Amino acid sequence: QVQLVESGGGLVQPGGSLRLSCAASGSIFSLNDMGWYRQAPGKQRELVAAITSGGSTNYADSVKGRFTGSRDNAKNTVYLQMNSLKPEDTAVYYCNADLTLQDGGIEHNYWGQGTQVTVSS
Repeated sequence: QVQLVESGGGLVQPGGSLRLSCAASGSIFSLNDMGWYRQAPGKQRELVAAITSGGSTNYADSVKGRFTGSRDNAKNTVYLQMNSLKPEDTAVYYCNADLTLQDGGIEHNYWGQGTQVTVSS
């Protein structure tokens, strides 16, 4: 069974930092292109950061200069370092990935369960 498990969320004061992790487990050969998304109450899910299999990144304008995506392919894990957090960053954060399975199959658009990030004083 394949799983993407996010961790690292929590409550942080404005200006603080958090690092989210998304670890893939199960019969996975590799994480391919992936993205970090977030969904705030009453709002649509939005793409925050995209990370290609080669490690190239692209960010939403609202987080540029504050968030940094990275990956450790040996661990099948991706990260989102979030600095200078603002109350408007409050949301459930999800990772999404294309996966290559050990049997050679490809899974597109695979989602984790999400982790809550709350920025509040």
